[in-house]
Amino acid sequence: MSSDIHLVGPVAAGAGFEGRSLALVVFLAFVTVSLLLCGLAAADQDDPEHFYAGGATLGPVGGGLAVAGDYVSAATLLSTTGSVALVGADGILFAMATVASLVLVMLVLAKPLRGGGIYTLGDFLTERLADRSVRVPLGIAAIVVLFPLLVVQLAVAGKIMTSMFDLPPGALTGCTVASGTLMICYSAFGGMRGTGYIQILKTVVVVAVVVLLAGIVLNRFGWSPFSLFDAARQSSRSDSYALPGLQFGRGFAGWLDLTGFLLTLVLGAACMPHITMRLHPLRGTGNARRAAAWAVGPVAVLCTGVIVIGLGAAALVGHKNIVAADPGGNSALLMVTTALDPESGGPRHSLLFAVVACAVFITTLSTVAGITLAAASAFTRDLAGPTGVGGRGRRSMAGEVRLARWAVAVVGVLAVFVATQTVGRNPQVLLSFAFAGAASVLPPVLLFAIFRRHFTAGGVRWAVYGTLPLVAVLMAWSPAASGTPISLFPDRDFHWFPLHTPGLVTIPAGFLLALAGSGLLRRRPAAPAVPPAPPAVAPEPQDAYAEWARGR
Repeated sequence: MSSDIHLVGPVAAGAGFEGRSLALVVFLAFVTVSLLLCGLAAADQDDPEHFYAGGATLGPVGGGLAVAGDYVSAATLLSTTGSVALVGADGILFAMATVASLVLVMLVLAKPLRGGGIYTLGDFLTERLADRSVRVPLGIAAIVVLFPLLVVQLAVAGKIMTSMFDLPPGALTGCTVASGTLMICYSAFGGMRGTGYIQILKTVVVVAVVVLLAGIVLNRFGWSPFSLFDAARQSSRSDSYALPGLQFGRGFAGWLDLTGFLLTLVLGAACMPHITMRLHPLRGTGNARRAAAWAVGPVAVLCTGVIVIGLGAAALVGHKNIVAADPGGNSALLMVTTALDPESGGPRHSLLFAVVACAVFITTLSTVAGITLAAASAFTRDLAGPTGVGGRGRRSMAGEVRLARWAVAVVGVLAVFVATQTVGRNPQVLLSFAFAGAASVLPPVLLFAIFRRHFTAGGVRWAVYGTLPLVAVLMAWSPAASGTPISLFPDRDFHWFPLHTPGLVTIPAGFLLALAGSGLLRRRPAAPAVPPAPPAVAPEPQDAYAEWARGR
């Protein structure tokens, strides 16, 4: 889940004049086309239905590709490639978990979450539970899990831009600010439909680049996946490269950490608010099924290509060189582009490096646009709405869209500021917190609201206000914060919680708190016994003469 990237040595220096020129051309072309698409989409954005759910106009194919685009982040390309290169089977499991998570989304959540007038998770739960009080806790949960993710993606965008144009390290702040400015423009003016167009463009470009790079890697090994895997295993640091458990250790604690990591990855990615927001505009069961196929297919192809590229990085670059550039392995994707060029520094290398770097930058920039829009929507609809904190009655449609655009600007500026202040820090702890928070809070709330009768707003409040602080406490004292070379504070060690990701503890806690808050853990009192009705008494037969006498 880490997306930090350090581009050093031959990777940064490998992009010559031709590579930088091509990178600039591709970059400007993408920015121009994407801004044009957002401008076209903004023509009718004064209606909340168009601003929040304009994805309904994309159709099932476009909607599915947009979901796939939101699902593919910098972590999918950089971190997963590095994991495959360094820890082998564990990295392959991470890539497979990404696909499994999207399958879970499209099969379980796509049908219940779609609907008119539903733009955020707060809208959905308000309609499902018939209780407006769930808006505030869900709005808080959405912002808490999205903001750290946004900060990390912005930091990566700045670093990718610096490397892509071969700029000095001092330009990192300016590149981060430029990336944030583009992100704000995409989200504020394009809305749901504009960011959807960008996600579709990103999906097509990134899948094509990954397939191209994977094909070049396979060609170097005679198109034999077995030869590629054998070469990667021989270059690895351990004989356990082909067995799960290398990432966190093969002891009992390591297996627990791996299980918790995979569970957090599957559930957290599936319920991220910027992903569920893409499901609301889908209309009709048939369209939802077609969108599912168009979402899962490209992500499966991309993750397969990432596995091939990661194995190629292990075989061609080597474990020692990858770790020297970045202990987390996040430079492996760009380093393998250098190794694939038989004439180091030649034009073909420069072109390949520019294309791959631009694809990663496009991925990061489009992802932050979707996350920003989802965070701003949660603030506008759930926190600043009529029933939220400081709500002042119903707003006009144009007023709500205007507030949403201001929220995009505020969220974007804060994220850019935090990203520029965390330069040089590994954001693993932020990513782990975001995914663990999403996996621990949102699946219990959504699944119980959909499939469990008698689930109440109290369960939502208990899950949010009880689980998020638990995640924060465990993450602060985990190895992701201190004690390892890739921790937030690598030179200090104050951790006492043994797991890198607390999902194995916090996910069950979230489900239990949701049940307890709804009163579903208490044994319901038995219904009072109803005394049996007395048997009907047949009327006594009457004497015929007496009846005749009374009648007289």
